[in-house]
Amino acid sequence: MVRTDWTFSYSHARWVRRVLLLVSSTMLGGGGIGAVSATAAPAIAFAAKSFQISPQPLSNALTTFGIQSGWQISVPDALTATMNSPGVVGSLTPDVALSRLLAGTGLTYQLSGAHSVIIKKPSANITLDPVRVRGESADASAEQVIVHGEKASTIASSATKTSTPLIETAQSVTVISRQEMDVRGVLNLNQAVRYTAGITADLRGGGVGTRYDQFLLRGFQAPTFLDGLKLQSGLRYGTSQTDTSRLSRIEILKGPASALYGQSSPGGLVALSSKLPTDQKFYGSINTTGGMFDLYRVDADVGGFATKNGMIRYRLYGTANGQHSQLSETGSRRFSISPSIMFGGDGPTTLTLLGNYQYDPENGAYGGVPMVGSLTRASFGYLPRNFYDGDASYEKYNRRQGAITYIFNHRFDKNWSFSTRGRYDDTKVVMRNVYDSGFYSSADTLARSAYATNEHTHNLAFDSQFKGHVSTGPVKHMMMFGFDYMQQNGSVNGTFGTAPGLNVLHPDYHMSIPSLSPWLDYSQDSHQIGVYAQDEIRFGNLILTGSLRNDWYSSHQINYRNGSTTDQDQSQITWRASGLYHFKFGLAPYISYSTSFQPQSGTLWNGGGAHPQASPSIGKQLEGGLKYQIPGTSVLFSVAGFHIEQSNVLVSFGNTGYYTQSGLVHSDGFEFEAHAEPYKNLMLTAAVSVQNVHDDSTGKPLLQSGKGNAALFAFYTIPQGRMKGFGFGGGMRYSAKAYGGDTTSGSVWVPQYAVFDGSIRYDLANASASLKGWKVSASVRNIFDNDYVANCLSYASYGQSWCYYGERRNAQASIGYSW
Repeated sequence: MVRTDWTFSYSHARWVRRVLLLVSSTMLGGGGIGAVSATAAPAIAFAAKSFQISPQPLSNALTTFGIQSGWQISVPDALTATMNSPGVVGSLTPDVALSRLLAGTGLTYQLSGAHSVIIKKPSANITLDPVRVRGESADASAEQVIVHGEKASTIASSATKTSTPLIETAQSVTVISRQEMDVRGVLNLNQAVRYTAGITADLRGGGVGTRYDQFLLRGFQAPTFLDGLKLQSGLRYGTSQTDTSRLSRIEILKGPASALYGQSSPGGLVALSSKLPTDQKFYGSINTTGGMFDLYRVDADVGGFATKNGMIRYRLYGTANGQHSQLSETGSRRFSISPSIMFGGDGPTTLTLLGNYQYDPENGAYGGVPMVGSLTRASFGYLPRNFYDGDASYEKYNRRQGAITYIFNHRFDKNWSFSTRGRYDDTKVVMRNVYDSGFYSSADTLARSAYATNEHTHNLAFDSQFKGHVSTGPVKHMMMFGFDYMQQNGSVNGTFGTAPGLNVLHPDYHMSIPSLSPWLDYSQDSHQIGVYAQDEIRFGNLILTGSLRNDWYSSHQINYRNGSTTDQDQSQITWRASGLYHFKFGLAPYISYSTSFQPQSGTLWNGGGAHPQASPSIGKQLEGGLKYQIPGTSVLFSVAGFHIEQSNVLVSFGNTGYYTQSGLVHSDGFEFEAHAEPYKNLMLTAAVSVQNVHDDSTGKPLLQSGKGNAALFAFYTIPQGRMKGFGFGGGMRYSAKAYGGDTTSGSVWVPQYAVFDGSIRYDLANASASLKGWKVSASVRNIFDNDYVANCLSYASYGQSWCYYGERRNAQASIGYSW
């Protein structure tokens, strides 16, 4: 988590309230300051930054300025209560941008530190005195206010690849901050996204199958990006997983986004951001966690300046964790370390290098339970939630993944800049699994199969952009021209066969598994090259955005079992157009149209002629909505309606083994979200979605897609009194029914369910000054231990049906120290 500490104080009664506007795009000004007098500020050379602040109330404009500049601002409420700002747009140094922001208000500012200012009247000679605490004398020993900042949840970069306020982004984006993840006790990405509108969460139940992050967004699978670069999936089971302790924030971009990112899902994407070095001289934390199912975690983070002037900065964080899963006989362990170093300080040219190595010696199970005995009653009743369908002696999942990333930024002048980033990652997975076949061979004996794979993938990804500001009369343009490249080279070898049946009433988890037969043996090399351009046009409060991209995709696969090869060589143009008008009182209606594409593997039926390879599926979305942000606060409301079409979808052509591209999928829905973080000591997340996902080729929904969801999480921290620093809260997660496929007797619908979560936290410094830096916390998921099925997979043509129990009650507690 990027953060900064800033201390200030005052005692005058007329300053009833303090507004601290602090946060940054990537780094904030550090250091502490005491009382500040109105002396002349030393000359400081500031680097230019990109500002996009529309005309609006001054208090709101200053909030946005603090976010985009990384500066800390102190201002009395009464000073800005009735004032408006003309706004500022362009690549400027923060001092020049702030002067333009204050133009016509009669106010000026005074530097109180390298990255902090006080807004005041020109004649004011302001001194900030020590805080008066509960009637105590205002002396040097009085309590000080410590503020920790991070990039605000009202700012996102995933939709435009620029740090644009959400209120001015003409697309639905959900931000999950590091603070929210910590408060909720999030341990993986599946848990992190549960309170997001449009999510069908926990496709494998939430308590099992945690080795992968599996959920649907607006009815479709959603790819994951880390630090702006796509995390490419493995060929079969060799997909990497990012431990959420590494992350500073998560952004969920909804709807097609190929115009900026290349091949992507019609439902959207998930953008993860790593913790990177900050501009604090020295900081760190260590946190230990224990909980149910023998959970243990140790997370550590340390960083600071490697040189006195901060031109070189470092950060090192890691985790060691493990637990048993809710299934008997299974568990997981993980070790991860991430060093990073940044060169260039606050100058116009910076280079950040980030490494990661993660080792998972084991990672739970990947099976489920048969539908009969879980969703429906069997002759013997229902299987328990800890039922394990595998074999403990045979089960294996060993994953090793490593990556190195660079991020380079250079600013040519006040208007133009260049940035480039790239990552190489390597993932090896050895997997053995015995699983139930989705049916019974007798009344109480479960038919089972077994498979084993050995997979290794090498991935490269690069993205480079030129950005610049151009004005054409009253119209201002923020232009971007980009190029990106992805490559994957991988191989997989696999075997498959039958396994001994399992008596579900008296299971034996240490049986002899027969030798398996060859199943998979192939390698694949794929490449994607993309060029794109974007123009964000501002005319007063009107914001128009246009994006255009062309991608070239190729792949070459060799099947070593039969000596065959499969080649694809395709190109695709995608685009996006949107319009938004931001009223001064905080309302922003918008409309957008965007497209996407995804390569497909399959051979098309062509009568008696040659059979070509399938072309990509095409996604299109029309979205319209309203956003409202209460001026001067982080409280943001958004409503959106959307219509998505995915065309060119493959449909089997009889039993020939060929396909046609006649498939068409619709996803229509409505979403509402509210977010405050924090506002008057209250953190709030609310979400409601209603959606209808329909596959024209089957006349039914997409497999595992749900009808919608609703969620509410609130957390309040007591600001004063004997319980000062104590936070408490909870949430409710509701999932509407989901389509689980078909059996010979009809469609399978997974019933709706609702579960409740809870969290508490306490800053021990409020109990004793000697405990400064210490915090304790606890959280519980599924407080009332609701027994439910989260999702199912059923295939009538094969006579197989699996279901996945939801996560049982799971409690954890942590104690940590930070400095």
